[in-house]
Amino acid sequence: MRNLISVKNLCKEYNNEGVITKALCGVSFDIADGEFVAIMGPSGSGKSTLMQLLGFLDRPTDGKYFFQGKDTQNFSDDDLAYLRNQKIGFVFQSFNLLPRTTVFENVQLPLLYDERKESRSLIEKKVHEALRAVNLEHRINNFSNQLSGGEQQRVAIARALVNNPALILADEPTGNLDSKNGLQIMKILQNLNDSGHTIVMVTHETYTSEHAKRIIQMLDGKVENDYLVKKRRIADGEAELLK
Repeated sequence: MRNLISVKNLCKEYNNEGVITKALCGVSFDIADGEFVAIMGPSGSGKSTLMQLLGFLDRPTDGKYFFQGKDTQNFSDDDLAYLRNQKIGFVFQSFNLLPRTTVFENVQLPLLYDERKESRSLIEKKVHEALRAVNLEHRINNFSNQLSGGEQQRVAIARALVNNPALILADEPTGNLDSKNGLQIMKILQNLNDSGHTIVMVTHETYTSEHAKRIIQMLDGKVENDYLVKKRRIADGEAELLK
């Protein structure tokens, strides 16, 4: 199995009026195609900074980041924008849906920024397929403000899926949800991983992290622990119990 991600001695420093803050220092790990990895750690541990670097939302101060075998150090801003659009799907804690727009319009957004300018029929097909994966086709014409929190997060996952990305980055995907909706989201993420999608999820909750197959624990900008989950939680049964 090939590595999708490989980071070597990754560092990130912030300079605030001459005050240097080291958010990450010497982080190294590999993530293979098809893994489901949870990145854990307390506030200030560097997990959110790491997520930004993995998603090409920021650049490291030092170290190497290889994505699909390519060294991204000298990639241009256009190169990184292409990777964000074509190779990575983002799921955020706050959903980040456009207000007063339909589910269809929210999910199709990544396709509108695609330089390939696909046909309307192909866009519609991809949107329907993405919504089918999260069981929300019946909501396709609803406005985002007509949805529950759990449904909004499922729309966000569909939007992340619509370009069939190599990597799904989920930042606290259950953080704004109650336990029932949170388990439904974890069930969807597990199903996507079982179908071959690589998922990296940031969470501060041990319970949520145990739905992944591997956990990377961060502390003070470094990897404190990296291990496989011995007894993985399966969301199917748990979600059923809460219905």
